[in-house]
Amino acid sequence: MISWMQKHNKYLVWTIWIATIAFIGAGFVGWGSYDLGSKAGNVAKVGDIEIKQNKLNMVYSNIYSRVNQQLQGKLDDKKAKELGLVKQAFATIATQAKILNFAKDAGVIVSDNELLKNLEDIKGFQKDGKFNKEIYNNYLTSQRLKAKDFEETLKEEMIITKTMALLNTDALPLEIDALGAAMHAADKISYKVLTTADVNYVSDKTKVKAFWENKKDNYMTDKKYDLSLLWTPTDTAEVNEEEIKNYYEANSFNYTNAQGKQLTFDEAKIQATKDLKIKKSKKSAQKAYIAFKKGATKNIENITLPLGDKKLSDAIWNEITTKSIGDILKPKVVGNQYVTVKINKIQEPKTMTFDQAKEKVTQNYDKQAKKESLMSLAESTLKTFDINGSIVSEFISLSKPDNLESLNSQESLQFLQKLFTSNKEKGIISVSDKVIVYNIIEQKLLSIDQNQTDVVKQTVNQMKKKTFESNLLKMLDKKYPTEVYMGGLKN
Repeated sequence: MISWMQKHNKYLVWTIWIATIAFIGAGFVGWGSYDLGSKAGNVAKVGDIEIKQNKLNMVYSNIYSRVNQQLQGKLDDKKAKELGLVKQAFATIATQAKILNFAKDAGVIVSDNELLKNLEDIKGFQKDGKFNKEIYNNYLTSQRLKAKDFEETLKEEMIITKTMALLNTDALPLEIDALGAAMHAADKISYKVLTTADVNYVSDKTKVKAFWENKKDNYMTDKKYDLSLLWTPTDTAEVNEEEIKNYYEANSFNYTNAQGKQLTFDEAKIQATKDLKIKKSKKSAQKAYIAFKKGATKNIENITLPLGDKKLSDAIWNEITTKSIGDILKPKVVGNQYVTVKINKIQEPKTMTFDQAKEKVTQNYDKQAKKESLMSLAESTLKTFDINGSIVSEFISLSKPDNLESLNSQESLQFLQKLFTSNKEKGIISVSDKVIVYNIIEQKLLSIDQNQTDVVKQTVNQMKKKTFESNLLKMLDKKYPTEVYMGGLKN
């Protein structure tokens, strides 16, 4: 009975689909500098589609903003690199490009009328329930976007949505029965939860250094820039109440609270005043820029900064990475000031010495070594597994997940998902930083009512859609090869 039910649990294997990006609201976050060689402006080619660097920057910005929000504003460039956000951004774009290649070959199109209707239906561009061209144009201006670029991206997303919708199919009776049995199987298990605290581990300096020798190219110093900065303040610009109110009304879509609700004039007045002063100070900043180019300025700040330093904005760093020594950037806003930047020298990254990298290398090696030791402990525990001294659960199932002892709710759910997609009566399951060694003692089927049958049908439909999408992407990987022009985009 146990082996039959575990075998049919394979229908619960889930495949994650990478969704298309949400374009609206994306800013520009600088993420690094790479040598583009002869492919200047493009970072890769997928099938027949060239991937532009500015699109990679834009998608990265979206991901960076989302993760930064999740981390409550504590994300920085170093952490972003550790999380592999650039690789995530490129993977998203590459996936989109493969689907767009396929859509083109399959004849999937979006008409101009469809595009127009979709554009007009975007809530952020509406006023009193109707599309407002002035709001749309102001948005494009504020984000430094061209209408054709924005609309082309929107069109691509619509084509992707149309293409993936072709994979929708209804659940078959056999699929519903098989998944229903799997979802409503209940197991009573004995298990042990192991963590690295259960491992006797002492860091070995010799092994740490050997680890560094094999991976030293992964430990580089930061790229640094010797810069001259000319600041132009904006707080002295004169504005009156009427000017502030007119500016607010023309740009009201920019002033929202954390829930996305538009702020009233009184609520947005302080920020609108700052923004208007910045706008009115633009000519002063441009004059300072011209004087800077002529060498007729004082109060220059000379400074050396690592790439991505928060003294400058991400947008400025993004532009700096495209410039050369001696170039002077036009004024850009940082906080409530304009800054004109001259690049004096570029200090390229170098491989760290062992002493420079020691702390980080030791952390990485110890983490890997402890994980390996933990798995060895789990394997030996499984071989000699004894119900005595283990935790014995009540009957557990996917349809009614319970918190298991020594696991939190999220860990319990992840464990159950893996347990009920396995055909092993006993085994090892990794969840977060824990390893669970388990043995199924008893198993039974739970009764299913009509409401649960409907849930099973919906689940089957979702699983089939995700499975088809996964298989389609595997096919597209082979059909449309990816050529990367720069490093750091793929594992």
